[in-house]
Amino acid sequence: MGVGRCTVAPVASLAERLGYGPDAKLLILTCDDLGQSHAANAGVFDALRSGLGTSASLMVPAPWARAAAAEYRGDDVGVHLTLNSELERYRWGPITQAPSLLDGDGGFPRTVDDLWDHADLDEVRRECRAQIERAILWGFDVSHLDTHLGALQMRPEFFDVYLELAVEFRLPLRLTGAHTEALAGFPFRALAADEGVVFPDDLLTAPGMGARKILLDALDHLGPGVTEIYLHPALETAELLALAPDWEARVDDHRLLVHDTHVRDALRDAGVILIGYRPLRDLMRDQAVTTA
Repeated sequence: MGVGRCTVAPVASLAERLGYGPDAKLLILTCDDLGQSHAANAGVFDALRSGLGTSASLMVPAPWARAAAAEYRGDDVGVHLTLNSELERYRWGPITQAPSLLDGDGGFPRTVDDLWDHADLDEVRRECRAQIERAILWGFDVSHLDTHLGALQMRPEFFDVYLELAVEFRLPLRLTGAHTEALAGFPFRALAADEGVVFPDDLLTAPGMGARKILLDALDHLGPGVTEIYLHPALETAELLALAPDWEARVDDHRLLVHDTHVRDALRDAGVILIGYRPLRDLMRDQAVTTA
């Protein structure tokens, strides 16, 4: 009697689970810092509605977040969980009035290290949950979660909060690529996958502000799977020049997404398919129902 051979079906890639072929090159172009300023609101919504932007993320505690909600038209928008206020002369702070999340200037800490040194985790959890709930109350159909300045990802105790909220609200996460797990010192991607949380295969970033180089380089080197690149589009206004030392890069991100029409043609010629975060959210929620 012969011995039966057991074959294991290959694990489907994220692209395949989304309904694409295994070689599909899918790209999410996320417009961060919605709500930071009037210039950011105008630049982000223009990029989403007239340009190449496919998703955005809202800074709920920032001064212009409520105005962004008034302009919302069902766009693909997630919550940019915010625990820092890094600008020197333009400040925002916790909506829960949490003492450990304030610096001596009355806003969030300016640096991530300062946050990590002083934040009470229960207050972090309450603040982040309140930001998501407020976005939902304002009418946003929240598509995903990400974290301002990466504050919730690279420390395990803060990542626990990030992951807990993704599971609670059944939302995908922005995570950096697998090569950054060694730097963090813990397997955050595996931990998220074990909880059924969906996240892109890779995140392409460049030092500092401005995504032109990283996006143009991606045209030649983007591999199969789901990749995210985030940008910070904003209009050149007196307000932006007064508050943001990196205003030129923000204006260039808007120009890149809206006015540099050759980029759209180059993405098409490279076989890149633009998607938002909602397909990832729908997949995550569908698989949760299937396994329930």
